[in-house]
Amino acid sequence: MSSPKPPDPPAPPVKLDYVAAFLSYLIPGLGQLTQGRIRKGLLFLVSLYALFFYGMYLGQFRNVYIPHYHPEDRGTVSRLASDLYTRFQFVGQFPIGMAAWPAAYQYSVYDEKQAENNAPLHGWMRAPSMDEINRLQRDGDKTCDLGWVYTVIAGVLNVLVIYDALAGPAFREVKAAPGGAPE
Repeated sequence: MSSPKPPDPPAPPVKLDYVAAFLSYLIPGLGQLTQGRIRKGLLFLVSLYALFFYGMYLGQFRNVYIPHYHPEDRGTVSRLASDLYTRFQFVGQFPIGMAAWPAAYQYSVYDEKQAENNAPLHGWMRAPSMDEINRLQRDGDKTCDLGWVYTVIAGVLNVLVIYDALAGPAFREVKAAPGGAPE
């Protein structure tokens, strides 16, 4: 009679890849590309950017911004927290990475007196005026609202992409020893 089969060796411990996670935050899928998971990385890159920029298109490229509703200076952190509270969508859009950084830059250098054509980055992701927001809401067909939903979904999905890059592949191959038994 043969002896019972020895139990399978335990799975190797999961090593967290913080660099790949940071790269996937910067550009969705870049962490997976650096890990050698090319198809998955390209899928994430193309699909999330397509979703984000299609949402920008639907919103007439005016729906990713941090508003300046509180011009009085109560301290940088409290003013930012208050402005984010009035437009919480940006918290969901920010995880898309570098694609949302122009909005943070525009917020930090915002000057209400500056003309739109003289604004940094030619006004890209600058907070629109209240008159412009009211015009879009009044005269538009609500696709700008749908657009910010798309951009928020892209940002939140990138959180899952970042976690996938951090934790690595779900199934790891167990390396076999030269004798054929797993290590």
